[in-house]
Amino acid sequence: MSTAAAPPTPTASDHDGTTLTAALRAHLDGPFGEVREHCRALDPETYGPPPAPLAMDEHRALVTCQLASLAAEPYAAQGFPERQGGTARYGDAVAAFEMLGHTDLSLFVKAGVQWGLFGGAVSLLGTSRHDHLLAQVISGELQGCFAMTETGHGSDVQSLLTTATYDPDSDEIVVHSPEAAARKDYIGNAARDGHVAAVFAQLVVGGESRGVHCVLVPIRDDSGSAARGVTIEDCGPKLGLGGVDNGRLLFDHVRVPRTNLLGRHGDIDDAGTYSSPIDNPGRRFFTMLGTLVRGRISVAGGAGAAARSALAVTTRYAAGRRQFAAPGSDVETTVLDYRTYQRRLLPRIATAYALQLAQHELVSAMDDVLAGRTTSEQDQRQLETRAAGIKVLTTRHATDTIQECRELCGGAGYLWANRLAALKADTDIFTTFEGDNTVLLQLVAKSLLTEYQASFGDLDTAGIVRFGAKLVGGTVIERSSARGIIQRLVDAAPGRDEDVTFGIRGTQLRLLREREEHLIEGLARRLRQAAAPGADAFAVFNATQDHLVEAGAAHVERMVAESFAASVEDCTDDGARALLAKVCDLHVLATIERHKAWYLEHDRLSPARAKALTALVNELCAELRPHAVTLVEAFGIPEGLLTTEMSGTA
Repeated sequence: MSTAAAPPTPTASDHDGTTLTAALRAHLDGPFGEVREHCRALDPETYGPPPAPLAMDEHRALVTCQLASLAAEPYAAQGFPERQGGTARYGDAVAAFEMLGHTDLSLFVKAGVQWGLFGGAVSLLGTSRHDHLLAQVISGELQGCFAMTETGHGSDVQSLLTTATYDPDSDEIVVHSPEAAARKDYIGNAARDGHVAAVFAQLVVGGESRGVHCVLVPIRDDSGSAARGVTIEDCGPKLGLGGVDNGRLLFDHVRVPRTNLLGRHGDIDDAGTYSSPIDNPGRRFFTMLGTLVRGRISVAGGAGAAARSALAVTTRYAAGRRQFAAPGSDVETTVLDYRTYQRRLLPRIATAYALQLAQHELVSAMDDVLAGRTTSEQDQRQLETRAAGIKVLTTRHATDTIQECRELCGGAGYLWANRLAALKADTDIFTTFEGDNTVLLQLVAKSLLTEYQASFGDLDTAGIVRFGAKLVGGTVIERSSARGIIQRLVDAAPGRDEDVTFGIRGTQLRLLREREEHLIEGLARRLRQAAAPGADAFAVFNATQDHLVEAGAAHVERMVAESFAASVEDCTDDGARALLAKVCDLHVLATIERHKAWYLEHDRLSPARAKALTALVNELCAELRPHAVTLVEAFGIPEGLLTTEMSGTA
């Protein structure tokens, strides 16, 4: 259904199941197939989730041992430059990290803290004087944590209360928690294993605040006891991620050498003078945070992997589980043959495909930025915006999908042995860590409006957005080397005054574009009120927050859909391409159907066409039902991580 003449759904005569699965897997693996295959060969006995719930201390000890084993693999080194002891294969590092999302998610998070957050802070915020530390970080010899969030401040990082005051007499920095709300909270690796914390604090030099900077602070001595002036508390049991030692940190005038300041974007010289290559404090702050975008990208990858694990477990169960016989038959029907079951499962499989393919583009863009192939500030800002948006969609997809899978498996889904219980508990936090999803969607929408304003100055805002939406959309498409393909599909679609033909890919994409552009144009008009004389700018902004979030989500949904459509066009295997086209249709049309009320309210669809849309989604579910197991087998999840009590249920 990607063009007016839709490719046929492949049959057994087109591909045998093994060949089709392999072709789909190769396409899904994208540019990171080699590292994914390497990860698939890892011993599931070593890295897999525990077969039964463990006591907190036992689980933490197990994950610490797993982390030590993982340090012997090449993945951690791939995420660092060669001058720091790495191999500078950033995309491979994130792809390998994503594969950990199929194992115990406590290991996924623990590794992310050690090499992504702590190691990333030292690597990307530090200077040459810190490079020697990275070899110890990569090997796991030096374990650390990332101390940003405070009890009183989470998303509002610029208002952190912890201070880092330079003392010129001793040439030291004094790190202090001035009140209880300044306690560093929920800090992974702090309660048990971390010896050094990358502490984000308000830097004060010569009595003047220089904004939030990062300082390395030892939190334990060689014996493992809390360092002088450091109070360490254990967050204790959590909803999930029992193998991660989350802790709380308080600092009582802790002194560290001046050189512990990670000073790439703001440093103190030997004379005690502060300087920064970025004059504007706000821009400096966002540049610091932007360098840590890899963590947000990795969380999206891990969430997507966890959702795919749930979908694979559930689909295999559904293909064998039987309930109720049709009238006149003695054979009970498999639950996957019921339309309601298909409706709840198959669109989520389609979305899993869409998000994994969009993740590949995001990781490739990140690799370009970290490797220095793209160096402009615009490239960095676009990466941050896309990372925020993909993180939101993928983590929300994981939370909703794993819950749906648990319900689809009935009581069996509630048993620990069938993996869904742990997946549900462990991923619940993903929607709020590495950026609260609602805040991130506001960031996405505001970044779009900011780009338009920066590009077009004082022009009428609605006009700016109307033109800018097409410009930014084009930029995203161009990044995937598919601008011409997508634009041709959209241009070939019938106009709005003609019948809406949902089977035409260009029509599908045009409907998503129209919704995004309408929402952003309306948002721009509403925000103009903030510039009126006497207007309460905050009240105007606050009143539009729901609109802002919806516009951000519409932008990301359109971006993901276009990425999927471009990927279908690029697929070189005929059988896989035909099946991918059907899967893409289901994802895009299910997305439009989810917003059916909006299209009806805004007269973009007639009631008759809205009903036809639902009928077509049903038809696609029926067409894809015979391929459901093939689709999830193509995820390439090692068999040892999918074996459950439900396997082969009859």
